[in-house]
Amino acid sequence: MSAQRKVLVVDDDPVVGKSFNRVLSDKGYIVITAENGYDALMKLQEEKYDVVFTDIKMPGMNGLEVAERVKQNQPWTPVVIVTGYGTKANEERAKAVGVSEFLRKPLSPEMIEETTVRALHLAEAPQAAPPQEEPAAVPQAQPAAAKKPNVLKNMLLFLSAPFVGLVYAILLPFVGIGMLAWVAGQAVMKQPKAVAAARAVMFGAKLIAAPFIGLAYIVLFPFAGLAMLAWIGGKALVTRRVEE
Repeated sequence: MSAQRKVLVVDDDPVVGKSFNRVLSDKGYIVITAENGYDALMKLQEEKYDVVFTDIKMPGMNGLEVAERVKQNQPWTPVVIVTGYGTKANEERAKAVGVSEFLRKPLSPEMIEETTVRALHLAEAPQAAPPQEEPAAVPQAQPAAAKKPNVLKNMLLFLSAPFVGLVYAILLPFVGIGMLAWVAGQAVMKQPKAVAAARAVMFGAKLIAAPFIGLAYIVLFPFAGLAMLAWIGGKALVTRRVEE
């Protein structure tokens, strides 16, 4: 053994302590005896022990009470109950306390050694951590800054809808006239004699369309300016909200 282990034997019968000392000292253990439960608790306060063996029937504090006190103050220390009066009730209480093993007298050297090894092995084994439930995924709320641009965009589209409709209403007649003029011009250009007449018609069409074009510019210019101002203002507001 790389380091000597300390074993505390609690029994009012000195023969039991000598038996443990005779068996375990040859294996490299240091065996300390206590005559009763109060003496054992005092020794446990003074120094550390790797395993505790305690009898049940002792004057004053019995072995089950000793085990309860040991597991309460030093839960990592393995405790083995040793008794010649084992009962089912005592075994159940010992298991509830958390003792490592319930050992009955008479004890053989093999029983002492094997029980000591098992108790130490159990104390050194890593305790499995209880499984933890993974927290349920919480849907993340969309940041307010990401929602506001969509609202502002919809407001701008709603406000600009009348202006867009008005533009279509004004430009539609001119588009129709332009298409008719183009078709007529293509037909006339196929006849050389009608070139001069077509030029005259085109000149006249320009004269007729000029006032309408000027009127369209006059009507649409304020709406175009307002739309540009609204777009620039909305874009600046969205940028500011996102930065905040």
